[in-house]
Amino acid sequence: MVTFTDDTTQAAEIAALINRVYADAEKGIWLDGAERTSEQEVAGLVAAGEIAVVREQGRLVGSVRIHELEDGAGEFGMLVAAPEERGTGIGRRLVEFAESWARERQLAEMQLELLVPQDWQHPVKEFLRAWYTRLGYRVRRRDDLAQAYPFLVPQLATPCDFLVFRKDLTG
Repeated sequence: MVTFTDDTTQAAEIAALINRVYADAEKGIWLDGAERTSEQEVAGLVAAGEIAVVREQGRLVGSVRIHELEDGAGEFGMLVAAPEERGTGIGRRLVEFAESWARERQLAEMQLELLVPQDWQHPVKEFLRAWYTRLGYRVRRRDDLAQAYPFLVPQLATPCDFLVFRKDLTG
């Protein structure tokens, strides 16, 4: 079952899962040793009510950040399923939970961002692009990571942009 967590003592465990999944999923994009998030960042997101988790038999097997954007759309990010649970539907359940959350708030769209290298195709990113498209998400624009998130650029191993996907939730 997917639920929001308000237990900040879980922040280290959630951050470790996010960093473990992203270290593999974004291999070649970041410099060695770069981490996607920190325990402190996740604790702040948990305290803000923005982190949902999936636990099975007491074990953390997935998480996602969900929040509302200034333009009134919902957004999810930091979507992860434990590698040993891939193919079991955890990612899809987390996306469906995020979309349900947005619909309950009468938000018309859901957004996600996908980091992609500028000069080459990353196999995991291409898989995710196709998966999100199958789920009904469409690329609205390509943004320059250096302009949107300049603090991340020094940690990159390769120049990157990010694709901004949106899905209409009203249909």
